[in-house]
Amino acid sequence: MKFLYKLGSYLIFIRKAFSRPEKRSVYTKEVIVEFEKLGLNSIVLVVIISFFIGAVLTAYNMQSPLLPRYLIGYLTRETMLLEFSSTIVSLILAGKIGSNIASEIGSMRITEQIEALETMGVNSVSYLVGPKILASLVINPILYIFSVFIGILGGIISGLISGVVNFEDFVYGLHFSFNPYYVTYSIVKTLFFAFIFTSIPAFYGYYVQGGAREVGKAGTKAVVDSSIAILTANLVLTQIML
Repeated sequence: MKFLYKLGSYLIFIRKAFSRPEKRSVYTKEVIVEFEKLGLNSIVLVVIISFFIGAVLTAYNMQSPLLPRYLIGYLTRETMLLEFSSTIVSLILAGKIGSNIASEIGSMRITEQIEALETMGVNSVSYLVGPKILASLVINPILYIFSVFIGILGGIISGLISGVVNFEDFVYGLHFSFNPYYVTYSIVKTLFFAFIFTSIPAFYGYYVQGGAREVGKAGTKAVVDSSIAILTANLVLTQIML
């Protein structure tokens, strides 16, 4: 029963988040601010992780003498394209972005800033949460594409430095048996994941009660539940789309 109550509260919360804002100009300004907070501030993290994962994947694939050299590029591409750049990066962002969102909104709740917004007749959920969700839905697919590119670049550099695969073989592997549908599938996943790792932490932060300690607990719960929801959604979407 507790789960159903929380689920119902979450669905009502989401409906409020997508209700019409009072002032579109203010809403648009908040969306632009969230682009920077959720997207630009995460680029460096995505670049570092994707580059080294691509390099590690290439280095690992090189250990097998049974594999044709061009398959190094193929396996690097498939790993980055299908799972790492969509699912793993989203899990990492759930930890970074999710905890920040829960802490930010939770702090506004315990300092009564949300109550002040409600007193002024502002739909606080739409004002605080809507721009975050919208910005993440735009930014996360971009970060996904960026992650794939950087991961493949890391693989190429690792392969060339090691000297066991040449540029032509690696590029041939990148083109080998390429299925464009995988890109569509992964971008759809990133949209679901973006919605999850922004809306769930916002929900926990919005309904936090108590003081700073409870805000910290809400952030932890938000990250854990977001990660579980992302993994569950990944399994369901994979079964449906592949």
